[in-house]
Amino acid sequence: MNRSKPEASDRTIGSDFLQLDIGAAPAGGRADWLAQRLRQAITDGSLPAGSRLPPTRVLATDLRVSRGVVTEAYRRLVEDGHVAGRGRAGTVVVGVTDAPVHRATRPTRTGTVFGSPPGADVFDTLRAAAARIDLSPGVPDLTAFPRTAWLRAERAVLAELSPSAFGYGDPRGTPALRLAVARWLARYRGIRVDADEVVVVAGVAQALVLLAEILRADGITELAVEDPGSLGARQHLNHLGLTTPPVAVDGDGIRVSELRAPAVLLTPAHQFPTGVVLGGERRRELIRWAEAGGLVVEDDYDAEHRYDRPPVPALRSVLPERVCYTGSVSKLLAPALRVGWALVPSRYSSALVDAKRYADLGNAALPQLVLAHLMESGELERQLRFVRRRHRRKRDAMIAAITTHLPHALVHGTAAGLHLMITFDADLSDVDLAAAALALGVKTQPLSWHRQRPGPPGLVLGYGASTTTEITEGVAAIADALR
Repeated sequence: MNRSKPEASDRTIGSDFLQLDIGAAPAGGRADWLAQRLRQAITDGSLPAGSRLPPTRVLATDLRVSRGVVTEAYRRLVEDGHVAGRGRAGTVVVGVTDAPVHRATRPTRTGTVFGSPPGADVFDTLRAAAARIDLSPGVPDLTAFPRTAWLRAERAVLAELSPSAFGYGDPRGTPALRLAVARWLARYRGIRVDADEVVVVAGVAQALVLLAEILRADGITELAVEDPGSLGARQHLNHLGLTTPPVAVDGDGIRVSELRAPAVLLTPAHQFPTGVVLGGERRRELIRWAEAGGLVVEDDYDAEHRYDRPPVPALRSVLPERVCYTGSVSKLLAPALRVGWALVPSRYSSALVDAKRYADLGNAALPQLVLAHLMESGELERQLRFVRRRHRRKRDAMIAAITTHLPHALVHGTAAGLHLMITFDADLSDVDLAAAALALGVKTQPLSWHRQRPGPPGLVLGYGASTTTEITEGVAAIADALR
């Protein structure tokens, strides 16, 4: 073969093709800039799948930078899944990690991500936006997913699974997982429940959808929410026709005396986003309110992730007939599993099962059985202890970074969870601050997204999915954006 003639498959792209001008890179951020330019080129098709990137030494020479700058940029693209090292074949574009997005319908420019007010697809758009550091709340340490234990459990389950188990099952979920969840809730949340009362759902989001349907059928059209409180939960409920009047949250949790709606959605174990725990007197006040006819929808958000305080029992443990309870493994294992559970008062049991049946005939059985195996074997408890240590270190790193780089910010919610909230005693727009941070390569969420009424500006900063180095760099970038 004449090696002097390039083959049709040899599609190495030179630096001049992308018109790369290293002079446009910010000082100290050349690797970030280069990775972003290459990522954009892959996303818009300028670098199609199968293209070979220039060798690091060649591109470094063309750009007149050190080879380390190019090597670091390529490493980040490999971690993103955009390119792969193929040995002597070089570094090859393997595709775009996200589904192709039409720019007119899902733009990812910072100005659109942080439009006002946030639209229904705001979280999808933010997740799709390119950034070198992601400090979005609500995501655990995904690198800690127990792959080996999961594969071992999956093999054990498949070895014993009968052919009939691959057919349609109970819409409530597999008996094995419902029993495992009942035992888990008894050990960790103080909830005594029969396995037959557990309904397996596709995460808390689906639980809210099903509960909204049930409540509307029961004549309840108002579901009060905490303020500040989860924008995502509010969007789900509003989409399903429920109004969500705000009730203020202070250092002891929701102000029960301000409740006027017949039902309320709460995150009492670790309030989102403030991080406060519903105080003892407020819990007693809420119990009296519920016993007088009120209904509580309890989202047991971040309940397992606690560091500097004792466990708090779930409201469901003391008010089984006045509380609709929901939880999931999204923060313990991974959101991608889409596995959670719901418990409702006995008067709603049949309605919940019917709603789940007509929604999807039930969750996929195999992941349920694997999760049940992890719960019953003790692997999930070991995983909980493991990730607590990792998340604690990351939390400490974020507190230290805020103390160093944002000394005037007030920090909230440090004792538990996967995020912190910071507020500023200043006249500023937290939406503009979040947009400026994203322009510097750092994702976060403005506190005002999660408010219905005016309040101090701030940010909600997640630390679960980032390394301690990324956390420190991300907070420093936010400080730069603030300046």
